[in-house]
Amino acid sequence: MKLVTYRYDVTERLGAITEKGVVDLRRAARDAGVSEEPFASTMSFLSGGDSLTKEAQKLLGAASTGSLVPSANLRLLPPIPRPGKIVAVGLNYRDHAMESGAAQPPKLPILFAKFPNSISGPEDPIVIPVGGPQVDWEAELAVVIGQKGKAIPAARAFEYIAGYMPLNDVSAREWQFGDRQWVRGKSPDTFCPIGPHLTTRDDVPDPHSLAICSRVNGRTMQNSNTSKLIFNVPYLVEFISAAITLEPGDIIATGTPEGVGVFRKPPIFLKPGDVVEIEIERLGILRNPVVAA
Repeated sequence: MKLVTYRYDVTERLGAITEKGVVDLRRAARDAGVSEEPFASTMSFLSGGDSLTKEAQKLLGAASTGSLVPSANLRLLPPIPRPGKIVAVGLNYRDHAMESGAAQPPKLPILFAKFPNSISGPEDPIVIPVGGPQVDWEAELAVVIGQKGKAIPAARAFEYIAGYMPLNDVSAREWQFGDRQWVRGKSPDTFCPIGPHLTTRDDVPDPHSLAICSRVNGRTMQNSNTSKLIFNVPYLVEFISAAITLEPGDIIATGTPEGVGVFRKPPIFLKPGDVVEIEIERLGILRNPVVAA
């Protein structure tokens, strides 16, 4: 199932993409005579777990045309508009670690934070800060947590995952490397586009076999596969949750493959007028224009 958060008129709502269009899940629940509240928002839906996913699938099967959202008035928002936290993983593809100059791949995951203010949605602009601090792209598989958990064993990690989506870990390289820590360079406003939708876990049999790429103005910059992750999704969930309680709506950005701009010869950085696309097999295309502040 492909879930979207969208704005219709002035209201933020939860929907699902079908062959006929976007179905308003709250309206579909009302029409079916079941409780609307679990479908009032993405967060309330995620907290319902697998049983609510199955209920939503039933609603989609019985949805009437009255629950379809007119596409002319629909604006897609970030699938997770206000995540509690974004835990990102650095150098999690061997080829990217090598292009960065690392002597060898990391032996343990390198974690850093992107702050929630960096979240933006499909077609939202990536805003280059004043001074143009060498803004770069990074195509990443995002894992969205569905159930609260601490010290989650890898063998049970998938039970805590709601689904997956493309993520662009936009980075201000001048700040990232100049600060000697990554948070400021990774967290400017608009520097974490996500979407276009959240694909639920049941529709992705294996998150470690997905083609992943980035394009800038139609030119392919990264072209890899999530099979090349150094630390896979269950390992990351176990490693992170050993220290940090994971909660519904939290996002794990699993790392990027080789082909980012800063390590090209000569380096390439984003500029106003560019268009960046992140595409992951089965998960869709995340597209964002680039503008100046």
